[in-house]
Amino acid sequence: MIEQSVDAASKTTTLRRATVDDAQTLSTLAARTFTETFGHLYPPADLTAFLADAYAVEKQRVILAHPDYAVWLLEHEGEAIGHAAAGPCGLPHADVARGDGELKRLYLVQGHQGGGNGTRMMDAAMAWLLRDGPRTLWVGVWSENLGAQRFYARHGFEQVGDYIFPVGSINDLEFILRRPAQL
Repeated sequence: MIEQSVDAASKTTTLRRATVDDAQTLSTLAARTFTETFGHLYPPADLTAFLADAYAVEKQRVILAHPDYAVWLLEHEGEAIGHAAAGPCGLPHADVARGDGELKRLYLVQGHQGGGNGTRMMDAAMAWLLRDGPRTLWVGVWSENLGAQRFYARHGFEQVGDYIFPVGSINDLEFILRRPAQL
């Protein structure tokens, strides 16, 4: 279990591996961070339906219980402010091979971006994905999220494709990024 604490101005931020008992917290946090980041892009009914399906508590419980997936929660003074998730690659790209890993999610609550929080979560996810040795890693990112694209590029990812990510009636163009196994 990876657990890291940082004290700054008497405020503690902890990164820890989530458990099945965190399903409700993860569901609430995932819906909040997705809405803060992308909610303005979708009609309210489409957003509500997407959140209810994608971040349902039971779905989070299944992910948290599955041995091929890992999720981390970043907590600040006991409140969940970020999460990262990793597992087998499920992106629609012809070069995805059995055994490839994927960074599924990496989100922070508004006001907590910067300061190394995203890097802390990314480092934990990368260490877990590479725990058995080098392998190709993948991540999908919204085509207009330039900050996230720069972040992933700093971690060795390059764009190799794209796909459509539907949220209700809206079809988002997502880029597929890959980091070769030899990095």
